[in-house]
This record gives sequence, C-alpha cells and structure tokens, in this order.
Amino acid sequence: MSKHMIVLGGGESGVGAALLGHQLGYKVFVSDEGSIGTSFQKELDDHQIEWEQGQHTAAQILKADLVIKSPGISSDSPIIGALRSVEIPLLSEIEFASLHTNAELIGITGTNGKTTTAMLTHHLLASAGKSVALAGNIGESFAKAITINSPDYWVLELSSFQLEDILSFHPRYAVMTSLTPDHLDRYNNSFDRYVDAKFSMLKNQTEEDYFIYDDTDDEIKSALERHKPKSQRIPYTEKKIKDKRFNSIDMIRIDNPSLEGIHNSKNAMAAATIAQLVNIRKQTIRESLQTFNGAPHRLEKVLSILKVDYINDSKATNVNATYYALESMTRPTIWIVGGVDKGNDYTKLLPLVRKNVKAIICLGLNNEKIIDCFSPVVNLLVEAGSMFEAVQASYDLAKKGDTVLLSPACSSFDLFENYEDRGNQFKKLVRQL
Repeated sequence: MSKHMIVLGGGESGVGAALLGHQLGYKVFVSDEGSIGTSFQKELDDHQIEWEQGQHTAAQILKADLVIKSPGISSDSPIIGALRSVEIPLLSEIEFASLHTNAELIGITGTNGKTTTAMLTHHLLASAGKSVALAGNIGESFAKAITINSPDYWVLELSSFQLEDILSFHPRYAVMTSLTPDHLDRYNNSFDRYVDAKFSMLKNQTEEDYFIYDDTDDEIKSALERHKPKSQRIPYTEKKIKDKRFNSIDMIRIDNPSLEGIHNSKNAMAAATIAQLVNIRKQTIRESLQTFNGAPHRLEKVLSILKVDYINDSKATNVNATYYALESMTRPTIWIVGGVDKGNDYTKLLPLVRKNVKAIICLGLNNEKIIDCFSPVVNLLVEAGSMFEAVQASYDLAKKGDTVLLSPACSSFDLFENYEDRGNQFKKLVRQL
C-alpha cells in the first residue's frame, strides 16, 4: 500500500514536492490554507494529485506518514504545532529533495547577493563543462528540478525560510554572502532567530566540507563564533580569497558591466572560490566572468533615453540591497522607492542619498516614513500610486546625464504581485516612453 504524504502549501515549492513524492510512489495530498494558483492547480490535476485550498483539513493531515512543509508556512503555525504533537515526520521541501539526489550540493544563502552568486557559480561551472543545474529560491524548486535533472552538482539558492526545519541537509560547499536584518516579522523581531535559520545550512557539514563567507561582514563573523561549524572556513573580500591554497582572481581585470560595484566583486570572489575548489582553471574562471549576464531585476540596465539611464533594481526588497544600488550610482539619480515596509531603518541610506540622489519618487500606498526620513536632505519628493505614474514622473524630472533607479527597499505586495511583476512593469513602461 502506498504511503500517504501531505504537502502543506501549493506554490512553487509545495507543488514541486508533490511531483517528487508522486514520482517516488507516495499517495500525495496538497493542502493550502490560502489559494492555489491556476497553473499549479492544472499541474496537480495533470498528475492526478488531490488538493484543497482555503483550509487545512486536520483530520486528513494528521493521518499522514510524512508531511512536507513549504517555506512560506511558518514553523509557529497551528497546523505545524499539531503535527509536532503527534510526532509525524515533518520535512522542509529542500530537506526532502536532498534525500533523493547523489549530486554534490552547493548551498548559497545570505540576506543579499545570493541570487547573483548562485547564478554566477552555475555559470562558471557550466562554462567549464561541468554537469550542473540551478534550483531552490531561483527558477524551479529543488524538488521539482530533481524530477527532471540529475547533474553532478546542484547550485541551490536558499532563503532563511527554506532552511528552517533542516535535519540532515548537507551541502559540500556552503556560501554566506551577507547578514543584515530582514524578514524579522517571521522571527518575532529577533535577528538572532533569523541568523540561526541561515546557519542551519552549516549544521551537518563536516571537516571535509567548505564554508565560504564574506570576511568583511561582522554579523557573519559574530555568528560563526556562536555556531562554530565544523567545515573548513574560507573567507573572502572584494579583492582576494583569504586562504593560501587559492590563487585569487584579479577582480581589477574583470571588465563586465554585470559585475560592477564592490558587492558584485564579492559575489564573484565567492563563485570563483567554489570554481577553484572543483578544479576549474584560473584562466577559465576569468574568461567566464567576462561573459556573465546579471540577475534579472538586480541593477538591470533597461535602456538609455536622451542620455538618461533607466535601471531596474526591483529585487532590492530591503534597505541593505538598496544601499548597494545607491552606492554604485555615479550620476545624479532619481530614485523610485517604497512598498510594504518591513520595519525598515532608512537612516543608513542618508549619506548616499545626500551624495547621489536629486529627487525621490515614492511608490507605495503609505509613503509617510520615507518622506519623513528623506525630506530634510532631498528637495524634491513626488508620490506615485502606480508604476505608470512613477515612470512618467521620472521622465519629467530627468535631465541629460541622470540615472533613474528603481530600487524600492521594500516588498512589493501593496501594488504588485511580486518583485518580478514590479520590475517587469517598470521595464515595459520605460520601453514605451
């Protein structure tokens, strides 16, 4: 008789876990307390996987042999508490997927920089002819990707949500790009709890594994002392890999617009470290760095109109990500900012705003906090209730030699489906100017 597997959550991760469970012979049932998207419903129906939305039917869920939790579901939710009380095995989607591959795992996390670093690591390995695939918090879920591919290496971008409930997940190579406060509403406003979730990636590493991290990040170094992972530590900066075993890639010679800025130099160092660990030649790494195209919605150059550059940085959903964007601006900047505030402290942006920003366009339903913070240092602040209004205002305000930067520092859910929707609307409207 088939074992019963319940998947909590019917989004990308949940449906991926359901497809993998179905492939493995489980009788799968997907339960989502919210709504399941039409495309995901069709995918489940096509595989004859039963599902429900708008509720969690506890009587059915608590009879499961195994439960897979999607990352969007908090560990503090009532259904999770009920499952723990009856001791039904509960795994995260990442954990479940990792049990069904023999490939070497490259786990990449951090508050900012993880998407670019994951894409760049995949690019370096693929360019060198390695059998490698990319999944996790980017593209397809790890579980779904495993039903399709069986490479020698998996490069996994991992969020803190995906790293909760880790039991045996064990990356051979682990990268931590940065640590700053984010998603604290998930962690009862505890930065330590957020950091602990990130460091779950390392807890099963041994002395034969590698932990690669930004040596200029004080929060990472502080957390290292608390968690004391067993893996070999390889710190890096924007200029070098701080380990005598490695020949650092000369970042000064990397002439690629997609890797501009100190933060991208660090991302490249992290990816280059992994490439060297899997025995890719230094010259091959350098050549591949030249051909990398950056992550969509991350300092993505849309086009130039009348010598005004339009840059889409919609993926900047927190203050630290926007800090990197403003830091990389070299021309007078019209900054489009705003959305759902996650308890943001904008004050750390003030020096960069004073230096680089000539006007601010507030794009959100509640802009009061942004206006209060920046009105003393920027003379011109405009409120926009839609992306159309924001792009039109930026066009009216911009002069030859300026840059228009969409870098919201906030989540997108007040006006948009997600940051991709926000960035795509920006790009479409800019191209219509």
